[in-house]
Amino acid sequence: MSGAGAVCRDADSRPGKLGDRVPRMTKKTFQTLQDLAACVGQEVAVSDWITVTQEQVNQFAEATGDHQWIHVDVERAKAGPFGGPIAHGFLTLSLLPRFYESAFEVAESRMGVNYGLNRVRFMSPVPVGKRLRARMKLLTAEPIADDGLQMTWEATIELEGAAKPACVAESVVRRYR
Repeated sequence: MSGAGAVCRDADSRPGKLGDRVPRMTKKTFQTLQDLAACVGQEVAVSDWITVTQEQVNQFAEATGDHQWIHVDVERAKAGPFGGPIAHGFLTLSLLPRFYESAFEVAESRMGVNYGLNRVRFMSPVPVGKRLRARMKLLTAEPIADDGLQMTWEATIELEGAAKPACVAESVVRRYR
């Protein structure tokens, strides 16, 4: 666990104004699951920015059958309540694995799986063409069978330039050595 505290709180995880343009320095590498577990109670990482595209929204609509006009009818959505098409809330949520992957890795972990969600709130609509990133705080880390670790994360998905996050979710993830 040596040095884990330093890895938990470096320049890329410093608190900032929501939606600021502070660049993420580098992808963090934790050597072991125990190193990551030492970060409970701390913001561990900030992901790269991801631009939400109309193509992604359309593909998500196809995959889920949710073809509501606020998502897929660009012309009608321009005259709608959001001034243009918006991403599905569940599309925003489904980006969590991508955010995690861009922000950190555990060198001695062979795999991770989603285990569930405790709480999810969609706080701001995500206009197509806008950028998102996630701040990840490790809330809990408990050992499980097969040399694993069950973690609960607070993921705050920020919408660039917005006063409120797009989504705040508690996700439960299991990683195995």
